[in-house]
Amino acid sequence: MDNANRILVLFAHPALHKSWVNRRLIRAIGDLEHVTLHDLYEAYPSFHIDVKREQALLLAHDVIVFQHPFYWYSSPAILKEWQDLVLEHGFAYGAGGTALAGKKFLSAITTGGQQQAYSRSGANRFAIRELLAPFEQTARLCGMDWLPPFVIHGTHLLREAGQIDPYVRSYRLLLMGLRDDTVRWDGLSEGEYLYHNLERVLGPSPVTDHA
Repeated sequence: MDNANRILVLFAHPALHKSWVNRRLIRAIGDLEHVTLHDLYEAYPSFHIDVKREQALLLAHDVIVFQHPFYWYSSPAILKEWQDLVLEHGFAYGAGGTALAGKKFLSAITTGGQQQAYSRSGANRFAIRELLAPFEQTARLCGMDWLPPFVIHGTHLLREAGQIDPYVRSYRLLLMGLRDDTVRWDGLSEGEYLYHNLERVLGPSPVTDHA
């Protein structure tokens, strides 16, 4: 795996003890080689973000993942603070700001609302892809390749392991595919979410998954 892509998962959840789904997701990827799980609330409980450290982490990885619950159509506060401070002019964008150019970006989010709520006729009036537009544009401004999001809807209804297991396994397999570069990039546009299109997107991995 000398040529593996390095993946940085920027995880943000201010109340992780209340989120069985997110706890399962991070446990599922915690042992993957070349995947760095970076819990922002654990690293910066006082929100004093070490900008140089964070920029060095970005430079050392090829795929950047924002994993978080979808709070008020956005992210938890620390991830917004992280973006405001770390994605500096001259580093991430603007004159000379090419540090992130060519890297892949993925949003991995959980929502309490079910999928049908995220539509023109649903309670939230907009599709997830529309609501994630600020993240997509941030990635594009930084020269990154935006990927369709990985979304788990209706998390408050997922009470049993059997309900969560398919999502957990898919998330692990997706990160393995991004790491091993077995993603079929031409299939990404065929689905709104990566999870719904996973079998068409991922080719065979050279590494067996024993999870």
